[in-house]
Amino acid sequence: LARITPTVSVDTPTFRVTAENAPALVARYDVVVDGSDNFETRYVVADACASQEKPLVHAAVGRFDGSVTVLKPFENGSDGKPNPSYRDLFPEAPPPGLVPSCAEAGVLGALTGVVGTLQAMEAIKLITGIGEPLIGRLLLYDALAARFETIRYKRR
Repeated sequence: LARITPTVSVDTPTFRVTAENAPALVARYDVVVDGSDNFETRYVVADACASQEKPLVHAAVGRFDGSVTVLKPFENGSDGKPNPSYRDLFPEAPPPGLVPSCAEAGVLGALTGVVGTLQAMEAIKLITGIGEPLIGRLLLYDALAARFETIRYKRR
C-alpha cells in the first residue's frame, strides 16, 4: 500500500488498547477502523474517537451475522442535531456470558471478508468525502439469508 500511495499510512498496533492509551492512539489518525471482538474495547475505542473528534468505522461479526456503522458524535447531522455515539447504539455491554465470543460461537470465514469490505468502503467514503456514510444507521448482514437491512438510531 505504501508503494502505491505513499501519503497513506496504515498502522496496526500490537498492544492492548486501554482507556489510558486510546486517546493518544486515535489522535494520530484521520479515520479509525475498529473490528475488535469485545465490548470493552469497542467502548474504549468509541469513547476515544468521540473525545478526539475522529470518525470511527465500526464493524462486528458473530457466527453468520455482521454489522457496520459510522460514528461521528462530535458533529451535527443534516437535521442540525448531534449525531449518535456508540453508547447511543449500545448503552451498556450485555451481561458476561450472554454473547458468546467469536472463539466460542465461531464465525463464518467469508463473513469477515464481506463485512470488512463494507467497512473499508465506509472508510473510503469518509476519506474522499463521497457518498453517504452510515452515520446514524446500522447496516446488518445476515449471511445465511443473503439479506441486508439498515436500521436507524438516534442520540439518546
